[in-house]
Amino acid sequence: MESGKVRASHILIKHQGSRRKASWKDPEGSVISATTRDAAAAQLRALRDDILSGKAKFEDVASRFSDCSSAKRGGDLGPFGRGQMQKPFEEATYALKVGEISDIVDTDSGTHIILRTG
Repeated sequence: MESGKVRASHILIKHQGSRRKASWKDPEGSVISATTRDAAAAQLRALRDDILSGKAKFEDVASRFSDCSSAKRGGDLGPFGRGQMQKPFEEATYALKVGEISDIVDTDSGTHIILRTG
């Protein structure tokens, strides 16, 4: 990987405040439009607990629940450098150690948890 770049996977839950209220699993945006930010964060916290306790694998959870098209790759976003992602997402990813999972991160896209993989 090029120096200065990181690699991460994420799980995105979109909500009413998301910039784009549609996803691969909710093309009409009906679920997203009815989801509050707090409900999205609560769902992510529960999923994060399942991952941290070993009940579920990050990739499996991402492929089932993430509103990002990266779900098809288990949440993998590939390598990226500074300035390529929304600022809160970038800052959270760079602050993690490899193998660590973030707390809830809010961006214009919605709420995320991030797993740094490289």
